[in-house]
Amino acid sequence: MDLATIIGLIGAVIVVVVVMILDGGTPAELFAHPSAIMITALGAIMATTITTSLKIVTKLPLLISKAVMGTKFDEHELIELLVKMADRARRDGLLALEEDSKKITDKFLQKGIMMVVDGVDPAQVRSIMEINIQQMQARHRAGYSFFTAAGGFAPTFGIIGTVMGLISVLQSLDDPNKLAKSIAGAFLATLWGLLSANLIFLPIGAKLKAKSDEEAHLRYMLLEGILSIQAGENPRIVREKLNAYLPPSAVKGEDEKGAEKPAKKAAAAAKEAGA
Repeated sequence: MDLATIIGLIGAVIVVVVVMILDGGTPAELFAHPSAIMITALGAIMATTITTSLKIVTKLPLLISKAVMGTKFDEHELIELLVKMADRARRDGLLALEEDSKKITDKFLQKGIMMVVDGVDPAQVRSIMEINIQQMQARHRAGYSFFTAAGGFAPTFGIIGTVMGLISVLQSLDDPNKLAKSIAGAFLATLWGLLSANLIFLPIGAKLKAKSDEEAHLRYMLLEGILSIQAGENPRIVREKLNAYLPPSAVKGEDEKGAEKPAKKAAAAAKEAGA
């Protein structure tokens, strides 16, 4: 699970509930009028459906699961794999990577390495792989744009629900007992419109966009590694290039970890010499 998503969602709900209690209300009042939830959430989803294709709508459960699930990319592991492949390519030639490419689980990286093995021109490799990245971003954009659009529609449908509720209030002016309840129900629609937009739709859209950007960043890192292998660059240079795609703290931590091993070996050797 993506802890940031879960913590943010739960934290926001807690804030809303606590504020309601401090203002003298109860959390149950939020669900006292199901019609308010229907007009805002379902209304926003239906309106957004008009703006997109049915294919995107059927993928909504999958998109929501991607927003709450953690990423499975390990940049350090991929960098180590590319460095090893660069070393082998320099020693045994690019054709030696054919067997290694069959063991790669990442389809993007596997495709790039196979083109290198097949002798495809570097400019063509870059062009093809960049098109793959751009198309991936376009597919992702269609998904997170749905939630962004729904976040814009939800407050409007909240106002529509409030207007509909106030119409009902005006029809009940002769019954004071129903008047207060009807007014509260009317304004709950506006509240749910704002809550669903700023607590569900917009955050999910922003989360999916962030994950899309993260994956594109990783793909560009892999592309740089693929082209470096094809150019026959020194594995150390390949590592330095790929480390540039990582946050400074991650690179520093890796360097320190790598420096610990020689230090431990030196200490062990000194101890044996003393013995």
